[in-house]
Amino acid sequence: MNDHAPRRQQSRPAKPHRRPKKDPVRILAFEALRAVDERDAYANLVLPPLLRKAREKDGFEARDAALATELVYGTLRRQGTYDAIIASCVDRPLREVDPPVLDVLSLGAHQLLGTRIPPHAAVSATVELARCVLGDGRAKFVNAVLRKITAHDLDGWLERVAPPYEDDPEEHLAVVHSHPRWVVSALWDALGGSRAGIEDLLEADNERPEVTLVARPGRSTTDELLAVLGEDSGLPGRWSPYAVRLAEGGEPGALEAVREGRAGVQDEGSQLVALALADAPLDGPDRRWLDGCAGPGGKAALLGALAAERGAALLASEKQPHRARLVERALTGNPGPYQVIAADGTRPPWREGVFDRVLMDVPCSGLGALRRRPEARWRRRPEDLEGFAPLQRSLLRQALQAVRVGGVVGYATCSPHLAETRAVVDDVLKGRGGPAPAAEWIDARPLMRGVPGLGEGPDVQLWPHLHGTDAMYLALLRRTG
Repeated sequence: MNDHAPRRQQSRPAKPHRRPKKDPVRILAFEALRAVDERDAYANLVLPPLLRKAREKDGFEARDAALATELVYGTLRRQGTYDAIIASCVDRPLREVDPPVLDVLSLGAHQLLGTRIPPHAAVSATVELARCVLGDGRAKFVNAVLRKITAHDLDGWLERVAPPYEDDPEEHLAVVHSHPRWVVSALWDALGGSRAGIEDLLEADNERPEVTLVARPGRSTTDELLAVLGEDSGLPGRWSPYAVRLAEGGEPGALEAVREGRAGVQDEGSQLVALALADAPLDGPDRRWLDGCAGPGGKAALLGALAAERGAALLASEKQPHRARLVERALTGNPGPYQVIAADGTRPPWREGVFDRVLMDVPCSGLGALRRRPEARWRRRPEDLEGFAPLQRSLLRQALQAVRVGGVVGYATCSPHLAETRAVVDDVLKGRGGPAPAAEWIDARPLMRGVPGLGEGPDVQLWPHLHGTDAMYLALLRRTG
C-alpha cells in the first residue's frame, strides 16, 4: 500500500436538481422584450395582448400588470445606460453576448438600478428567470454579472461609465439619459438653449406619459368623462378644451364613451394640432376638409367632429389599407358627412383646389414620441431622415395643390428634428425640389390659446418637458396663388 497515495474523499450525496421557480411577471416582461428585439415590434402593441392572456391564464392582478409594464418600459427607456454598465461588467463586447442573455441582464439591471426592489430579491428573481428561459449554464453568467452591478447605485455607475460633461457633452448626455448620441444632438439643435433645457427634455423622454382622452365634440363632453372617472381618476386637460387626463393606472377601455367611439385616447399635442387647423382664419367657404395622412385616425376623428359642427364634410385618406380601416373605425358614428379612402397622398385621386382646410400629418422619424415608443430611439438612424425627406416634401406640395386659394394647410410631424420640420416647409415654399403653389405663413401661436413657451413663431413646436405633450410640430400655410 502506498502511504503517500491521496486519501479518497468521502463522497457527498449530490444535491437534488431544483427546478427553477417560474415567475409569470418576469417571464412576460422577457417575452415582450424578445418580441421588440426579434420582430421589431412595439411594446405598446405587444404588451396589451400579453397582459390580457396573463390575466386569463395566470390570474394576473393589477399590481402584476403594473410591475410587468414597468419592467418592460423601464428597461427599454434605459437600455443605453444599462448597456454601458453591463459592458463594463462583462469580459467581451456586448455584440458577442447573446441577445436573450442581454435582455435578461437588462431586466436585472433595471430592477437593481431603476426600481425599489431590494438588490438580493432583484438578483435572485432575475437568476431564476435566466434558469427558466436560458438554462442553468447561462444563469450562472447572469448571476456573476448582476452581482458586479450591485457594487454601485445608478449615480455611482454613471460616474464610472459616462464621460465628463466638460470633455464630451453629447456623449455624457447620451449615456446618462439613455439616448443615442445623434438623437441628443438633433434634439439639442431643435431646442437650442442651455444644458438645463436639453437635460429636462431628455429626462421627460424617460418618464411615463399620462394617458389623455379626447371627448369628441357633439358626441361626448369632458364633463361626462370626468363624472364617470371621478375626482380620483380624472383631471381636465392642460390646454385642449376636449382633453381629460387619466390618473396613473386608469384604464381607458373601461369607459363606455371610449368603447362606443364617442371619446378616444389622444395626446393633447395631437388635439392642439387639429384644433389649430380647424380654428385658423379662413376667407370664403368652409365646407370641405381633408386629412391626407389620416392613419390611425385620432386627428381624423376630432377633425370630423369639428367639421360636423360647422356643416362641413371630411375626406380622410390613408395609403395603407389596414390603417385606413383603423380610420374608418375611429370615424364610425361621426354625426357629420365623411368618407374614408385608401389612397397615396403623393398621387392623390382628388382634384386640385377643392378643399378649404387640409391636414398633412406626415410620416416621420417619430422622435417626438419617445416617451410612448422608447424602442424607437434605438431603431432609428440618421440616414432614415434622408428616406423621409422626399416623401414629406411631396406630401406638403400635394396638400398645397389640394387646397383652394385662400384655404389653409396644416403641416404636422411627431418629430422636432429640424430636417423634418422647418427645413421641409422652407424648401417647399421656395420651390426647392419641385414647383408648388404660392403660400404664406400663418402664425399658429394665437391658435393654441393659453399654451406658453411656443417660441418666436410663426410655426409651433410643442415639447414634453414644457407642455406635457408629445413633441408635435405644426406649420400653418395659406395658399395665395
